[in-house]
Amino acid sequence: MDRSERLGKESIGNLLIQFSIPAVIGMLVNSLYIIIDRIFIGRVVGALAISGVSLTFPIGIIIMGFAMLIGVGGSACISIRLGQNRKDEAEKILGNSFILLIVISICVTILASIFINPILTSFGASENTIEYARQFISIIVYGSVIQSVGFGLNNIIRAEGAPKKAMMTALIGAPVNILLDYLFICVLGFKIRGAAVATVISQTITCIWVLSYFLGNHSLLKLKKENFKLEKNIVLSIVSIGMSPFAMQVAASAVNIVLNKSLAMYGGDLAIGAMGIINGIATLFLMPIFGINQGSQPIIGFNYGANKYKRVKKALFLACIVGSLISVLGFLVVNIAPTALVQLFNKNDENLTNITVHGLKMYMSMFAIVGFQIVSSNYFQAIGKAKISMFLGLSRQVIILIPMLIILPHMFKLNGVWMAGPVSDFTASIITAIFLFFEVKKLNRKDDGDFKEENRKMSLDCAK
Repeated sequence: MDRSERLGKESIGNLLIQFSIPAVIGMLVNSLYIIIDRIFIGRVVGALAISGVSLTFPIGIIIMGFAMLIGVGGSACISIRLGQNRKDEAEKILGNSFILLIVISICVTILASIFINPILTSFGASENTIEYARQFISIIVYGSVIQSVGFGLNNIIRAEGAPKKAMMTALIGAPVNILLDYLFICVLGFKIRGAAVATVISQTITCIWVLSYFLGNHSLLKLKKENFKLEKNIVLSIVSIGMSPFAMQVAASAVNIVLNKSLAMYGGDLAIGAMGIINGIATLFLMPIFGINQGSQPIIGFNYGANKYKRVKKALFLACIVGSLISVLGFLVVNIAPTALVQLFNKNDENLTNITVHGLKMYMSMFAIVGFQIVSSNYFQAIGKAKISMFLGLSRQVIILIPMLIILPHMFKLNGVWMAGPVSDFTASIITAIFLFFEVKKLNRKDDGDFKEENRKMSLDCAK
């Protein structure tokens, strides 16, 4: 049986296990890039260094956003193409995605390099933190092409039905990053620059691995020169579906800027460092949820494209259950052992520990429902309803959160900053539940083989 055909025939539960476990492991290992860097920086360089690195998050988020714009958009279109048994068109999407990843990331690198100092200043960098931030991000931006190509094409490996291969990407890169962090920071004394160099080298290795897969004999889809010529309809299809995760990344970047400014105003440099640690801890639990998204997306996309709506509903239900269990686990761990988690990053600064523990418990107080919200938003993306997916993602990260970050600190000072996250999580989850309720009602009216014309129209973004 062809690998892509399995998506329409095998048990949904088995498929979700086969696709999601490698994706979850891969995302967990990927989270080590962020977490291990911060642990080494916090323990060896110091608290202000964590604050400096935290100030660079908006730039890193934007770089990743462009990779997701093409990688996620391309993989969703490819999943639908394979479900429609149109392999040649899927390969055209792969070739166009590859070129787009290179061109866009080169442009981002040039712009970030030119304007790095004013960017960091506008993000809230102080005299105490700007040099740390500059040393770190000036190296990271030069590796953005490598990062974007590796991450973007890895999404497509999963979309063509090879989740274990996609998992290997993370399993190769993260251990290398950890070893190089220790070598460059602890042994050679390169400090914060060492963390950045370690990240770029490990990303280079994973990028080579991904490219070798598509250029070798084991991939279903091949990178071919004749598919490198950009086609307007394909580019628009990729961008239209990838716009949702891209917009959410841009939103996350904007939120980080507003967040850092509020933290600097009401808590100073240490509060920015505290938020960096909180983000690291949250990432540990968010990444597995994103892994569930990555694992379920090709299953949902393929079966939606093949008009197998009962299988779509089952995949959605199981993904929501697993995503919710992960977020509940994160909520429990944060409330049971907050101090132990925080002291992984820095044991020497008691003030930083106290600020972070307090902020962590408040900021993640609604984390138990985040899994449902994230998985449900991803469902709409997987079936090609990019606008709804974008709105639901933005509702949590921008539409509600940014106003809360502006309003609540005026009333509650630093506590208001910590409160903004849970208020946004709760409200966005309610909105998402309403949208999902009506979507499931629509699916309940469909039997396999019906509404083909409606499905064709919903897939136009990827069918042109």
